[in-house]
Amino acid sequence: MSDLHPNRAPYPTTRMRRMRRDDFSRRLMRETTLTPDDFIYPVFVLEGQGEREPVPSMPGIERMSIDLLVEEAQTVAKLGIPAMALFPVTPMSAKSLDAREAFNPDGLAQRAVKALKDALPELGVMTDVALDPFTTHGQDGLIDDSGYVMNDATVEVLVKQAVSHAAAGADIVAPSDMMDGRIGAVREALESEGQINTRIMAYSAKYASSFYGPFRDAVGSAANLGGGNKYTYQMDPANSDEALHEVGLDLAEGADMVMVKPGMPYLDIVRRVKDRFGAPTFVYQVSGEYAMLKAASQNGWLEERAVVLEALTGVKRAGGDGILTYYAKQAGQWLGA
Repeated sequence: MSDLHPNRAPYPTTRMRRMRRDDFSRRLMRETTLTPDDFIYPVFVLEGQGEREPVPSMPGIERMSIDLLVEEAQTVAKLGIPAMALFPVTPMSAKSLDAREAFNPDGLAQRAVKALKDALPELGVMTDVALDPFTTHGQDGLIDDSGYVMNDATVEVLVKQAVSHAAAGADIVAPSDMMDGRIGAVREALESEGQINTRIMAYSAKYASSFYGPFRDAVGSAANLGGGNKYTYQMDPANSDEALHEVGLDLAEGADMVMVKPGMPYLDIVRRVKDRFGAPTFVYQVSGEYAMLKAASQNGWLEERAVVLEALTGVKRAGGDGILTYYAKQAGQWLGA
């Protein structure tokens, strides 16, 4: 008898290729299934009317004004994709050291949420809770005279931002800043404001990754950040155990869902998180991952549909319950074909 599978007879009685012989039997024993239900579609919203700007480092992705974003959302909803994640492109004139635009009730993100929920109340709307689109220096929080991001002062602003998003109608607020204690503070504030059903997706294991470059171009924070980095608050890519501490703390503070970001280089973290906590676990296939797959496909080096669906299936196989991906709309179309 086989040591690996004691209930299996050895070859030739057991021939593993037998079940791979035909499409029907491969489908019958498929362990992981990918559907549009697994996707959240990240989108970039900008000011204006009828405005559409391509993101050069992310072919096929555009920044859109609210009116065009609503049209895009209608397409997304018809594909069966459950939710969209909003990222505002803040004009330089609205950026400041104190990031006060982040919690403006009439801010771009807040107006976009209202428009989407008015047009498509059943579509989930998720908002980014972080200050980098609103700071003149491109960091995710308020800084002191030395340039260090101040944790507790930043959390106070993040709470105001999250509450303003919930008041606008956001279904999910997603703190992506990696400040300590922000999940508990946001949860307490939402409860106090009567927003008891606003879900929190915590960016719990967000790494200081080099894969974020195209995103920072898309939201306009790259130029502000300049030669700076986010090593003092985002996680060291070399660490794994630390991610479990971060996830455990966020769940204890009231997160409904946790996220690992980026995706493909961190699938071992996804598996560990899912095995340890069993909580709803999401994965962000980030802008750099999208850009690599798109560029290789456009150069004819890879077959786009095959490699994208393989990459997304790998995220699910690793334990991801859902995936934030810029390929959501395209993958939804492929899967529905």
